[in-house]
Amino acid sequence: MAEWNLLSDEAQLSLSREALRVAAETIAGQAEVLADEMEAGGLLDRGGPDALRLLASVVRVNGASQLAPAGHA
Repeated sequence: MAEWNLLSDEAQLSLSREALRVAAETIAGQAEVLADEMEAGGLLDRGGPDALRLLASVVRVNGASQLAPAGHA
């Protein structure tokens, strides 16, 4: 944690945004994996695949517009 405090505010912000972008992509990816698993019959499907794909799309759209990759402001 001490090393974090030595970083400039700009560097901290850049790293934080990149971490959030990666987290959003991870969530979206996992939603798609779950949707595929439901469609393949591995998990009980109660209308989940479409909802999960919608979640993945929303996370990606919101993440893309608000969390540009580090160094691409």
